[in-house]
Amino acid sequence: MSSQRVLVTGGAGFIGSHLADLFLDRGYEVLVMDNLLTGRLENIEHLFGREGFTFHKQDVTNHIHISGPLDAILHFASPASPYDYLEYPIQTLKVGSLGTHKALGLAKEKGAKFLLASTSEVYGDPLVHPQPESYWGNVNPIGVRGVYDEAKRFAEALTMAYHRSHGVCTRIVRIFNTYGPRMRLDDGRALPNFMCQALRNDPLTVFGDGSQTRSFCYVADLVEGIFQLLQSEEVSPVNIGNPTEMSILEFARTVIEKTGSQSELVHRDLPSDDPKVRQPDIARAREILGWEPKVSLAEGLELTLPYFRDELARHDSDLSPAR
Repeated sequence: MSSQRVLVTGGAGFIGSHLADLFLDRGYEVLVMDNLLTGRLENIEHLFGREGFTFHKQDVTNHIHISGPLDAILHFASPASPYDYLEYPIQTLKVGSLGTHKALGLAKEKGAKFLLASTSEVYGDPLVHPQPESYWGNVNPIGVRGVYDEAKRFAEALTMAYHRSHGVCTRIVRIFNTYGPRMRLDDGRALPNFMCQALRNDPLTVFGDGSQTRSFCYVADLVEGIFQLLQSEEVSPVNIGNPTEMSILEFARTVIEKTGSQSELVHRDLPSDDPKVRQPDIARAREILGWEPKVSLAEGLELTLPYFRDELARHDSDLSPAR
């Protein structure tokens, strides 16, 4: 067992739990901290009892105490889907500000590396396409999505302030749309919505005319990129995502085809401040980390589909009336 010890805040969430797997598999000791507001114990229950794994149920906006040394802190605690941060706007702002402050303070105390999970949402509804890290964004600070966008923008500013003022060794990853096993069925993002609707043969809900674009990265590619960033010397933000761009309409049709669904498409009004385009410029990730995604959308959907079939069957059986 390596002497390297890492803390993953939000580690019971979708991406955080995959990070916990990766670090354990590579010989690290892993501490997961999560208050389970949007994270789920089901995402990490396979790790309980595994050597080197510890779970702390805690809200990171409160004081964080960890006994012993820490080599790295990966700060992933935050509601991360539109449904979640619209339901928990205050908590989203608090974890981006107070939670980041507490986690950075712990990194300073322990002399640990600090990696912030930022987001492509810092670019808002972008006027530059694709989005390079040098783009400052087009964000509505008082819109309904602003609670997430601005929380992450503030978290980036605070991370850089701790780096400059206190010498904390920091990294910032800007995560673009990611998918894979362990997403919640009620996540509210395009893939869980489309998967659930398609597997039930319900109409797929497309917001607006479906011409808005997204770029979907499989979770295994993402966490590998994050691991490489942590090992690097790069302090400035780095985009990690899949640059293959497609319209939401095209994506919906792809999911229907992959699932063999009989679903049709229905259109609903576009939500407020919904980005019209989203595509990462990953030139810096290629140059600095030697990283680029390896899993195609077709492969990733094949890997993800069994999870959604099983989750949906379990969920729907739980809702069935008792006989």
